[in-house]
Amino acid sequence: MKNSKKNGKKESHVTKEKKRNLLAERNVKRANRLSDPLSELPDFKVYCKNELNLELECKKVRDLDTGTVDGLFNLLKKNMEQLYRNCDWGWDDKKKLSQMTEPAAWYLIARDEAKTPVAFSHFRFDMDYGVDVLYLYELQLEESVRRKGLGKFMSETIELIAFKNNMKKVVLTCFKHNPEAIEFYKSMNFKVDCTSPEDEESFCYYILSKPNIHLETTGS
Repeated sequence: MKNSKKNGKKESHVTKEKKRNLLAERNVKRANRLSDPLSELPDFKVYCKNELNLELECKKVRDLDTGTVDGLFNLLKKNMEQLYRNCDWGWDDKKKLSQMTEPAAWYLIARDEAKTPVAFSHFRFDMDYGVDVLYLYELQLEESVRRKGLGKFMSETIELIAFKNNMKKVVLTCFKHNPEAIEFYKSMNFKVDCTSPEDEESFCYYILSKPNIHLETTGS
């Protein structure tokens, strides 16, 4: 009788977990069908502050022209190549560009008055350890627009996009040897995620995350 009850509880738990995973996968698919995640966030389509006058757009990579993609890649390479080479990940132009142009890639781009991209975020709506998340791959700014509040503004925009689409959390990978980035994300209330490697000495990065507090408080 006891074994029967235990088996019943186990089956019930498995069924609930499968249901949660199915709902999470549907949520990710729904988010990826969006045409413009910024359409319901009109206040976040411009950034006019601290001598900057920028327009923001959010598009899937398939909707970006080649010149824009090349510009984003060059900015990433300029900012991050040496950091990649300083750990066992290394840097490979072809692999990185391939990752940036995978069909699931979304981009939040800030353009100046000449329509030149000066900052971007590469993100994806995805499943991560059975949880529906917005995974932030990159947040890159040109030197000329840094320390003017733009990075914080774009990070907040990404969070709004994630939480408005009911993602459970925003997740990102951050190099341990990039203290400026770590400090920035800590200031944005990101913390080390439960999926971050426990054997810290063997890995050159942390997994950081910020939960959707609204879903936690409503029990969704």
